[in-house]
Amino acid sequence: MTTPAAPQAAAHTDLEARARARLMNTYTRQPLAIASGHGAWVTDAEGRELIDLVAGIAVNVLGHCHPAVQSALSAQAAALIHTSNLYYTSPQLELAELLVDSAFPSRVFFCNSGAEANEAAIKLARKWGKRHRDGAHVIVCTQGSFHGRTLGALAATSNARYRAPFEPLPSGFVHVPYNDLDAMRAAIDAATCAVMLEPVEGESGVHPLDAGMLRELRRICDERDVLLIVDEVQTGMGRTGRWWAHQHDAIAPDIMTIAKGLGGGVPIGAVLAAPRADVFEPGDHGATFGGSPLACAVACAVMRTIAADGLIDNAVSMGDYLAESISALRSRGAPVETVRGRGLMLGVALSADVAPRVGLAALQRGLIVNAVGARTLRLVPPLTINRGEVDEAVQRLAAAFDDVAAQAGA
Repeated sequence: MTTPAAPQAAAHTDLEARARARLMNTYTRQPLAIASGHGAWVTDAEGRELIDLVAGIAVNVLGHCHPAVQSALSAQAAALIHTSNLYYTSPQLELAELLVDSAFPSRVFFCNSGAEANEAAIKLARKWGKRHRDGAHVIVCTQGSFHGRTLGALAATSNARYRAPFEPLPSGFVHVPYNDLDAMRAAIDAATCAVMLEPVEGESGVHPLDAGMLRELRRICDERDVLLIVDEVQTGMGRTGRWWAHQHDAIAPDIMTIAKGLGGGVPIGAVLAAPRADVFEPGDHGATFGGSPLACAVACAVMRTIAADGLIDNAVSMGDYLAESISALRSRGAPVETVRGRGLMLGVALSADVAPRVGLAALQRGLIVNAVGARTLRLVPPLTINRGEVDEAVQRLAAAFDDVAAQAGA
């Protein structure tokens, strides 16, 4: 057996070659190698500093390398890292209590990711349908949704680009137009056990539910005696200006799935089930690493920091300021059609098919944004971002728009 060579500093092109040789071709990576990060900033392999408005795709809610995350990781790693779920640990119980207190009366199942959380929610709904609705098993989902890439979560996802290579997928899922209450109502029948949707669809370009839509959907689910599953994997942890996006409509779901920002960069997911939907029994589901002491201790620190530092209010004020500042770029010729979303979950809709080119130009200007489709930039920065950082990010985005326009005119 040979000993691996010590890592050496490498240019970005060398990193690309190494990745092609050793990593499966599952991602379209941007031409950027990130070496370190602090707050809303990252430093690349060449030493350039960039403002990060993607935050690991809504994961790094406290920014990069926040002291609270570092401290929790260090302290818990020195005490206990993993035990399995055959035993109790204090961090897991503390996190469950924090989550329930922030949301609605429920009990918690811990896993490692959003896809796993949604798989667990699907299983919960099907067992509930078997027990309470004569075997009903169909879940009504929405077009534009994204619930993950495992087979069950993929079946609940509507995007044909993700689905087609892996069909046939598990049956028992139907998809109706997002924000169409009549279509949702018409799709619920005797075979339906649940309705599943995101309060703001992220992957499709940051599309929020209309005001009051979730409240009306809650009423319909109650009338039809089916469960309401809300996927808060991307919208949760205060990103939209409430702990959970469904709270804007003053309702509670039967099942909520969360992940991404919960661990502030450490993998963890969770499912909350209200008493009505809480039908799992020993042996029904499990996750070897789910709810590890390490991940739960960090997640506790993340939740406490969000509360103590007023970051939910900051998501509202900085989200409004960021949306207004980007909208103002229209007056100087930027192809900004509208900025939609809520809090620090924003989609910049463009009037031309230039989003990927703007994303690349932004990298050259020291700004990380996420192009989702030809005409939308997704912005999900850390909740810690401040006004000065927003101003600098908007200046860099404006320069990127100018660069793309200049290239088009050349």
